[in-house]
Formats: sequence, structure tokens, C-alpha cells
Amino acid sequence: MTTASLPATNEAASDSPAQASSITRPTRRTGAFVSPAARRRWWIVFSAVCAVALLSCIGLLVWKNPAHFGTPVFWRLARRRAFAVLAIALVAVCQGMATVAFQTVANNRIITPSILGFESLYRTIHTSTIFFLGVAGLNASATVGNFVGQLGLMIALTLALYSWLLTSQRASMHAMLLIGVMLGAGFGSISTFMQRLLTPSEFDVLTARLFGSIANAQKEYFPIAVPLVAVAALALVLLTRRLSVLSLGRETATNLGLNHRRTSVVVLVLVSILMATSTALVGPMTFLGFLVATLSYQFSDTHDHRFIFAMAVALGIAILSSAYFVMNHIFNTQGVVSIIIEFVGGLAFIVTILRKGRL
Repeated sequence: MTTASLPATNEAASDSPAQASSITRPTRRTGAFVSPAARRRWWIVFSAVCAVALLSCIGLLVWKNPAHFGTPVFWRLARRRAFAVLAIALVAVCQGMATVAFQTVANNRIITPSILGFESLYRTIHTSTIFFLGVAGLNASATVGNFVGQLGLMIALTLALYSWLLTSQRASMHAMLLIGVMLGAGFGSISTFMQRLLTPSEFDVLTARLFGSIANAQKEYFPIAVPLVAVAALALVLLTRRLSVLSLGRETATNLGLNHRRTSVVVLVLVSILMATSTALVGPMTFLGFLVATLSYQFSDTHDHRFIFAMAVALGIAILSSAYFVMNHIFNTQGVVSIIIEFVGGLAFIVTILRKGRL
């Protein structure tokens, strides 16, 4: 009986190391996050950001509404304020998604799409309008035709750069960015020259117009802006897997079978549509996209662009809506919102530059 029990004992002993190794062996995972804890952390942060954005938007609609709640006058005033909330949502989608996609294509997290000259061209258009037509001409230029014209000029400028990038064998992304910088500097010089020839009153009116503000968005612009933003944003969402491959670098993306140049041009065209729409709608907001993109990377802890895009849009809405709610309804200073956002975004840009080796 003793000898008969030995094989069973040895068999059990031989099976125990295998069972132990199967228990202690780490489980390999593939997905957007490195661990379930990282996924839960993203959803917690994303839910908190969405809650801030939702509360701020509701506050913009109902806070300090002079009419009683539920009355027709109350809803009429809330409907007017809803255009501002819609403009905030459009700007957040444009700036957040365009900046993240542009940084992915350029493989650089410290540049923004404004480097291509959108804002310089915007300033040149408005400066030349008041220079040749005066204040009355500038006020009369707030029309749908002028909005479409600005969109067409901005998109045509970038399409010229992208077509050269696609067709020329010597073209490169860095050369295109340098040309965009030079064009922006040229437009800026022309604007500065014309501004020096304006009267003080004209210059004061122009300066107020050149600051990015949600108040610049006219309700007549939305039937054009909303479809453009929706189509471009949806196209970027459909390209999220290719963007994730592009983020690996040119050589790796090419080895994986992706046409790097063609895909980059398609993404850049969509970026130009989003940035042109945002700039023509509310004006320049240079560092908003950079601030939103940087915070999205820090909060997301993933390279999957589906989650980065969602976090960027939520952060953009939360930052803009909360800033406008605090400044408009608490401090009663409507004109300084964009200045504060640009100041905070500029500080974030400097910090990112100083910490570049650790990002």
C-alpha cells in the first residue's frame, strides 16, 4: 500500500509547480490601456470633466436669468444663450481634435495648427477691412458671405501647402511647417504696417475684434459651421486607428503598410477645416488647443486617439464654459476670458518646453 501511494504522491508533486506557475504567471493584455486600473482612472477623470462641463453649460443658460423659471420669456432668453454654448462646443471640438491630430502627424507635442498661419491671415483680413473701408466697413463685414470668404481663404492657403507636400518629391513635413511660419510672419508684418496707419479710434475697434471671443459668433454662421465641424470631426474619429499608427513614427507606420504621406495630408486637410472654422467663427485662440491637448495627454495615459479625442473635447468644453461662467456671471468681466485662457495656455507651453525631456 505504501509503494502504491508513492506514484500518486510524486504525480501530485510534479503537477504542483506547473499549477503554481500558471497561477503566478502575469496575464498579457492588449488594448488602449496598460491595465484595468488605468481604464478605470480614465473613466473617473473623464466623468469628472464632463460633469464640470455640463454644470458650467447649465449655469450659462440659467444663471442670472431675469425671468421666472419656466416662463416663455425665460426659455426665450435661455435659447439666446444656447447659441453661446453651441459656439463653445464647436470651438472645443475644433481646437481639441485639430491640435491632437496635428501634433500626431507632425510627431511633436509642442506645436499647434496656428503655426500654419490661420490667425495671421485672420488678422490681415480684418485689418485690411478696417484700413480700406473704415469702422463702418468692419461692422458691416460681419455677414455670412464674409464668414464663408474667410473660410475659403484659410482652407485654400493650407490646401496649397498640402498639395505641394503630396506632389513634390522633395517636400517634407518640416519644410511645410517652415513655409507656414514664414507665411504667418509675412501676414503679421502686413497687418502691423496697416495698423500703424490707423487712427486711434479705428485701432481700438480693431483690437477688440482681433481678440478671440465667443461673442464674435453670429447665429447666422452656425448652419455653415456645424456641418463642417461635424463632418471633419467624424472623419478624424474614423481615422483614429491610422492616427495611432502615425504616432509610432514615419518608418514604423510605413513598415506596417500605411501610406504615411497620403494619410498625413488627409488628416491635415481635416485639421485645416476645423481650425479655419474655429478662427473664422470666434477669432484667434492660439494656446487653447495646446492647453487642451497637453492636459488630455496627461489625463488619458494612453495612445489610443479615441480616448484622447474624447478627453480633449470634454476638457475644451469644461475650460471654456467654466471660464465664461466665472468671468461673466461672477466678476462681470466678459472681455478678459480669452486673455486669461491665452495666459494660462502660454504658461503651460513654457512649462512643457522646460519639461520636454520628461514628457
